[in-house]
Amino acid sequence: MGELRSLAAPFVASGPSGVAVRTRLRELTPDDEMVLRLVGGHLGSLASKDLKARCRDGLSYSGQAWAVRKRELTPLSSSRWAGSITKATHDQWALARRGQWAHLQHLEAGIRTIENRLSQPVGQKGTKKAPGGYRSAREWHAKSRRLRVLEDRLTAARADREAGIVHVVRGGKRLARTRHHLEAAHLTGSAWRGRWEAERWFCQADGESGKRYGNETIRISPDGEASIKLPAPLTHLANAPHGRYVLACRVAFAHRGTEWADRVAANRAIAYRIHYDADRDRWYLTAAWQLSPTPTVPIEAAVTHGVIGVDMNADHLAAWRLDTHGNPTGAPRRFFYDLTGTAPHRDAQVRHALTRLLHWARACGVQAIAVEDLDFGAEKTREKHGRRKRFRQLISGLPTGQLRARLASMADATGIAVIAVDPAYTSKWGAQHWQKPLATTTRKTTRHEAAAVAIGRRAQGHSIRRRTAPPPAHRSDEQGHRTVQADRRVPGREGTRPRIPGPRTRSVSAGRGANAGNQNAQHRPGRSAEHETWQQDSLPLSP
Repeated sequence: MGELRSLAAPFVASGPSGVAVRTRLRELTPDDEMVLRLVGGHLGSLASKDLKARCRDGLSYSGQAWAVRKRELTPLSSSRWAGSITKATHDQWALARRGQWAHLQHLEAGIRTIENRLSQPVGQKGTKKAPGGYRSAREWHAKSRRLRVLEDRLTAARADREAGIVHVVRGGKRLARTRHHLEAAHLTGSAWRGRWEAERWFCQADGESGKRYGNETIRISPDGEASIKLPAPLTHLANAPHGRYVLACRVAFAHRGTEWADRVAANRAIAYRIHYDADRDRWYLTAAWQLSPTPTVPIEAAVTHGVIGVDMNADHLAAWRLDTHGNPTGAPRRFFYDLTGTAPHRDAQVRHALTRLLHWARACGVQAIAVEDLDFGAEKTREKHGRRKRFRQLISGLPTGQLRARLASMADATGIAVIAVDPAYTSKWGAQHWQKPLATTTRKTTRHEAAAVAIGRRAQGHSIRRRTAPPPAHRSDEQGHRTVQADRRVPGREGTRPRIPGPRTRSVSAGRGANAGNQNAQHRPGRSAEHETWQQDSLPLSP
C-alpha cells in the first residue's frame, strides 16, 4: 500500500453573509423604459471609462487615486452614483487579478505534467497517482510543441502579473467573441448589439443605513413605489421633485418579502440593481443586503441526532441517514438533477434537488448534513488526464462551488448545519467496506450510496472501516464489544444481554412454567443459603 495523505478535520461550514432577491418590473410604460435605457447607457459609459483608468493605474493604485476618479465622475452623475461606479470598478479589477493568479497556477500545473511525461520513455505505463509516458512518438512530438506554447503563455502571464496588467471586457469576453460567430450562435447583428449594450449598462446603487428606505439613489417604498435619482445630464426627464423619476410599476418581492419590508421600514441599507434581459425583453430589479453572522454550532452538537451523508455526482445526490453511532438506518435516497441547458435551468435543478434533500432531513429530525469539500480546480486539465475527455467533461460539469454556496444558504434558513469533510478515499473506502454489507436481496447498494455512508461517518468522527467479526470462539461477552459502532462511554451500547425472567427453554414463553416465580430454583445448594431456598423440580414423566 502506498503512503496515504493526511486528512483534514471536518468542520461546520459558515452561513451566508448576504442575501439577494429578484423580482420583475411589470407594467412599465414606454417612457419608463426610455428613461431606464438612457440612465443605464450613460452610467455604463462612465463605468467603462473608470475601469479603463483603473487598469491604467495598475499597481500604482492608491486611495487618493480613487478619490480623484470619484471627483471626476461626480459632475457627470452624482456623488452616490460615482461611489457605486468606482466601487464596482475596484471589485471587477480585484476579480480579474484573482482570475489571473488562477490562470498562472493552471499553466504551471500543465507544464509540470508535460515535462514529467516527456521525461519518461515512450509507452511507459503510469500508476494510479502519476501518469506514464506518451503512447507514441507522434504524441510525444505534439506534446513537446504544446509545452513550448504553454511556456510562452506562462511568460506573458507572469509579465502581466508583475506589471499589474489585467484583461477585462465589460459585457463579457464570451459575448464579445460571439460577434464573430453569429451564425453558430443563431443571432443577427442587431440582436447581438442589443445584448451587448444591455450587458454594458450600469444601474446599481449601494445602500446606506439611516437614509430613507435604506437607499437614496434607487428608492423603493414599503408600498412598492420605485424611484430613481437621475444623473445630472438627465435631470430634465424627472417627473418628481429633487431630480427623481418615479416608475409606473409597483415592486413586490415574493421571496423574503417580509424580511425586505422590515429593513425598508427600519431604514436599513439595501442595495438595488436594475438590469435588462434582452432575450426575454424584460426588466428586473435585484435587492441585496448583508446578514448578521450566524454563530456556528460546534460539530459535536450538530451530530447529536445523527447526520445525513451526501455524495455529489454528475446527475444526482446520493444520501443516507446515519444514527448517532454511525450506523446507516432506513433506505438510501437519491435526488436527481439535470445539468444540461442554460445556466438558469441548471441553477433551478440544483435548488430543487437541495430543497428535497433539506425537506427529508427535517422530516428525519436530523440537524446536520455532511458533504465533501470538493475542489476540482487542478483536476480537469487535459495534460493530467490525457485522452480521458469524457472524465474531464464529467468533473468539469460538477457544480461544486454552486452547490456548496446554495446548500450553505438554504440550510442556514432551515436551521440545519452543513459539515464539510475531506473527500480523500471516501468513494474507494465506502465501496470497500460498506457496499456489499448494505446490499440485500431486494436492494443493490451503489458506490455512491456507500460513499455517502463514508462521508457521514467521517463527519461524526468514526473510522470508515468496518470491524470484521471475530472468530466464533471469541464471540462471547467476556471479549468485550464485538463492534466499533459505539464507544464504550455511550449509554445503551452493546453489552451483556439483560437477564429475562422465566424459563430458558423455547417451548415455554417467559413468565410461564413451574419455576417462573423462583429463578434460584436450580442454583447449587450452599450458595447464599441465607437468602435462597431449595426447590426440586418434579421428575419428567416417561412417555
